[in-house]
Amino acid sequence: MTRVGVYVDGYNLYYGARRQCGRSTPGWRWLDLRAMATTIVSSQSTWTSPTIEHLVYCTARISGASNSEGQREQDVYLRALERTGSVDLIAYGKYVNRVAKAPLATPAGNGRPELTTSSWPVMVRDGNDNDVPDATFMVSVARREEKGSDVNVASHLLIDALSGAIDAAVVISNDSDLAFPIRHVREQIPVGLVNPTPGYLAGDLQGTPADGVGNHWWYQLTAQDLQQHQLPPTIGAKIRKPPPW
Repeated sequence: MTRVGVYVDGYNLYYGARRQCGRSTPGWRWLDLRAMATTIVSSQSTWTSPTIEHLVYCTARISGASNSEGQREQDVYLRALERTGSVDLIAYGKYVNRVAKAPLATPAGNGRPELTTSSWPVMVRDGNDNDVPDATFMVSVARREEKGSDVNVASHLLIDALSGAIDAAVVISNDSDLAFPIRHVREQIPVGLVNPTPGYLAGDLQGTPADGVGNHWWYQLTAQDLQQHQLPPTIGAKIRKPPPW
């Protein structure tokens, strides 16, 4: 039997799934993480009798002050995950509010930012009343950033792999910040990497099946994976799937 640890970057999974399925489309958010991971491991790996030994879901709680409905829906989902045993541990990060300054930009065709520069009908002029074509615009914006999920994924992955608690690992994330811990763990045990986004796998997360101890694999999540692995709509007497979900 191969004891498998699964480590889920909750927000990377959520935003990737939303891009694949559509923000307001029902049928994908009430996700049974253990069922989905079991199916993917069974279909993608060649590991001997793989069994999900430990599933860690890394997320942060939504603030009710700015999003009361989102907080209620998330709370119901987290209770559903725990009640059904879909996860073994929920590791919490936090949100940080800050003001950021950056050049004004729009997304280019490859998803990278393309700086917005001055041109008519909006032109920048210098102190001598001369046009300054191609000047950039600096803006100050409020940002609310989720912090800690990638660190929690890396920490639990490394602890479990190095302590011998698992024989193989699956990481559900496309965050290139996880490149070092994943690369290190590949020297210890086989790793399956699941890209939850519809885009390309982050370059730093790529590799070959033969790296380190070998027997690694890569998989790109699909909308069908999400839609076909949903929790029961009613769990116990009090936990019910939110109607929009």
